[in-house]
Amino acid sequence: MVRADAQRNIDALLDAAMTVFTTSGVDAPAKQIADLAGLGVGTVYRHFPQRSDLIVAVLRHEIDACAESAQASTLDEWFRGYVALLRTKPGFASALHSGDPAFAALPGYFMQTLGPALASLLDAAAAAGEIRAGTDPEDLLYAVALLCQGKHPERMVALLLDGLRYRAGTP
Repeated sequence: MVRADAQRNIDALLDAAMTVFTTSGVDAPAKQIADLAGLGVGTVYRHFPQRSDLIVAVLRHEIDACAESAQASTLDEWFRGYVALLRTKPGFASALHSGDPAFAALPGYFMQTLGPALASLLDAAAAAGEIRAGTDPEDLLYAVALLCQGKHPERMVALLLDGLRYRAGTP
């Protein structure tokens, strides 16, 4: 069990790291993160001894938040948030593909967390006749991740969603 003050520090560091990673990338100095959190650099290293520990914690935090947002989002809103998750962190992709064993569990966590969240949105949209039934959430998660590597992911994702709507409600 983490003490309340330690948890506040961890939360402040995660929030600061998310902001710093968005603007400066994952290689930003720990001091920049500590300063934004209003804490000392030692606190960063106490909770996250390796840079990879902080990156993993930030990604898990954001993946969890994205999954939780499915409960109060439409399919289009949720995909806007998912695209933002994938696009707004310079350096995350290279860090994840660096071969560092600290990142090995993240792809599984990603699918185990976001797959069911997206499945619930897809099921609800299919039941309402808004999209075709039977769309595999993992296929969509991968497809959108690939689309996010291009120039205009928002437009491409909108096109993909339009494809899901084609012949919606027909047997």
